[in-house]
Amino acid sequence: MLEFLAIVVILGVLAMIIVPRLRNRGPGGAAGGGGGGRGGGGVHGTLLVTGLSPRPNEDVGEHFVTITGVINGPTVNEHVVYQRMAVDVNNWPTMGQLIPVVYSPKNPDKWNFAPPEQPEQPQQPGPIEPPPPSSY
Repeated sequence: MLEFLAIVVILGVLAMIIVPRLRNRGPGGAAGGGGGGRGGGGVHGTLLVTGLSPRPNEDVGEHFVTITGVINGPTVNEHVVYQRMAVDVNNWPTMGQLIPVVYSPKNPDKWNFAPPEQPEQPQQPGPIEPPPPSSY
């Protein structure tokens, strides 16, 4: 009887750990809520840069930037954000710049730069090959 009780307790603890993690994943399977890693279930908005750390003297590579700004989007209006992130020196943000971002609708403090939009290319159908001959 004691072994049965121990198994029930262990299964209960596992359920308490696993179920909340599965509920946060959403339909896309990612932790951000539907459809892909960071920002997959996010909402698109715009960041107005109001403050940032100075650009480093090196001309190559990624460096950390501390960026402050205001996010506007469909679920937030002028939400102040502050984050430290790695940015390529050639794409260093500037004061007053409007940057497209993706943020969590539940917590707009979790945001990242939006991925660049890829132009849609029409799909060209390839040549249709005949099926291989069947041997009877």
